[in-house]
Amino acid sequence: MKNADALQCPRTAGNENTALIKLVAIFFMLIDHVGVVVFAINGVRPNPNIYNEMRLLGRIAMPLFCWGIVVGTEYTRNIWIYFLRILAVGVVSQFCFMFGLNHSIGQLNVFATLGLGVLAIAGIRWKRWGSQVWMPLLAFFTALMVEMDYGWRGVALVLILYGCRKSRSALAAGFTAYCLYLGLVYGSYPHAFGVQKAALTIPWMKYGSDLTNLFFQVEFWAILALPLILIPMKSRLRIPKWIGYGVYPFHLFVLGVIRHWNEIVAAVTSWTGAGTPPLS
Repeated sequence: MKNADALQCPRTAGNENTALIKLVAIFFMLIDHVGVVVFAINGVRPNPNIYNEMRLLGRIAMPLFCWGIVVGTEYTRNIWIYFLRILAVGVVSQFCFMFGLNHSIGQLNVFATLGLGVLAIAGIRWKRWGSQVWMPLLAFFTALMVEMDYGWRGVALVLILYGCRKSRSALAAGFTAYCLYLGLVYGSYPHAFGVQKAALTIPWMKYGSDLTNLFFQVEFWAILALPLILIPMKSRLRIPKWIGYGVYPFHLFVLGVIRHWNEIVAAVTSWTGAGTPPLS
């Protein structure tokens, strides 16, 4: 998709500057994954405060990737080829996903989730043999049954954003409701950005504790992605497709080398017989 074309004749009510969206999403994805690898190696968190804050900020990335998928489906010339491209990147990235974040072969990377989102949208548009019903349901239940990054929550977010894409108010309402749901259902941290949960209370408000608890709910922080989804932004920024897709497996491979550095050094030392100092 070309940003200039999108800005002249937008097909959604939100921000279609995909280059900027992709860059911001990649930035916060890196924050999230570096937090996992550097500040929680083998489950040990040498600095839990930094780890928590990096994970909270990392929640911004996924909604931006999902919105990028929605915009991409609006502008792609062939949604089936678009789906196959997403699927191919997921297959190529799987080893790096396992290597960098210590996942098993049975745990699929986020491109599986995004690909199912594209497949659901393709079914809605295809409208053959009731595909607008059964294909989104198939995508949703596949994400529910097969373990993958973000799973059914990611597919649901793609469908919510796609359904609300023509109205800015609908986008804001749908995405906010989604973040509130995840914030209330999924886990929280005892402190966030230097604030202890016990220290942040509103005693005079009936539901004050529920309101302040959202500050510490991990998934609720995805709400910070909303301005970038809603507000159209002009930019001359361009990103080649191969960079946009390639940064995902590449950064995971680099993080995998960092995570397994001592093992790599030990293996090389054993193979060559040379003494190489381990990474401290």
